[in-house]
Amino acid sequence: MEKDKNQIKQYAIDTFEAEAAAVRNLSNLLTDDFAQAVEAILKCTGKVIVTGMGKSGIIGKKIAATLASTGTPSFFLHPGEAYHGDLGMISSNDIVLAIANSGQTDEILRLIPFMQNNGNTIIAMTGNPESTLAKNAHLHLNISVEREACPLNLAPTSSTTAMLVMGDALAIALMKVRGFRAEDYAVFHPGGSLGRRLLTRVKDVMRKDALCVPKTMTLGDVIIAISDARLGIAAVVEDGKLIGVITDGDVRRAMAKYKERFFSIQAEEIMSRTPKTISPEARITAAEEMMRLHKIHSIIVTDDNSAVVGVVEFFNVSVLG
Repeated sequence: MEKDKNQIKQYAIDTFEAEAAAVRNLSNLLTDDFAQAVEAILKCTGKVIVTGMGKSGIIGKKIAATLASTGTPSFFLHPGEAYHGDLGMISSNDIVLAIANSGQTDEILRLIPFMQNNGNTIIAMTGNPESTLAKNAHLHLNISVEREACPLNLAPTSSTTAMLVMGDALAIALMKVRGFRAEDYAVFHPGGSLGRRLLTRVKDVMRKDALCVPKTMTLGDVIIAISDARLGIAAVVEDGKLIGVITDGDVRRAMAKYKERFFSIQAEEIMSRTPKTISPEARITAAEEMMRLHKIHSIIVTDDNSAVVGVVEFFNVSVLG
């Protein structure tokens, strides 16, 4: 049985190696058509319409979704449905990305006359540069593989992986040329945790009842105030402006240092005079990064005049992730 398990694992390894080799070889197949395809999409005033049949269509749906979520308006059009009325979805200023490993898929080839007459730029993604689709396209992306990972060399495996990676390469190249940022990505994903984290600002999660104490308050009273507020941090203020902070750790260290004098010590004597602060308009990702970098659990939120407007805690920030 152990031998059988090892053999089964080897099947997986062989698949990984076959598909990895197919992906590595894509670099050798890349031509200037790739850069021209990126430039054409950047200049496109319409959408990128992706079409493909069967397994190629499934990969096409993913490519269209990736493009759409990374700043390139795109959708998938089933070639069969297109030929029965959905061609009306294609405008003359759209680019069509047609995917077919053989480049001879009937359902795709039947669309070519319409796209040519409609003035669409056609980008073909095939494994055969000499195919009908490749020769009738304006640009060709070669995703040829030596053989499929399938032991019968029949089931689309290495070829569909190559399609997927070429589609990802298109999307990533477009992102980099556009300067697409994480904030831009979040705009298209507002419902997910990433979107919430990137779009939410400190003012949306901060506690507005930040604990403020005068610099002359005794530590005995500071302890009571911190305990009542259940924040673990107190903002020390003077003339309405933040001048320092006192944390639970500061209190414990002061107890050990001052012993019997502890309760008569004033807040300004143990406060940190260079507290970390953040703007209420900052994104919570910035607050999270600051907390991780400085190994702190709370940050005082101040306005442009250094007045305390709240406090943001690590829990409130991390729970959105």
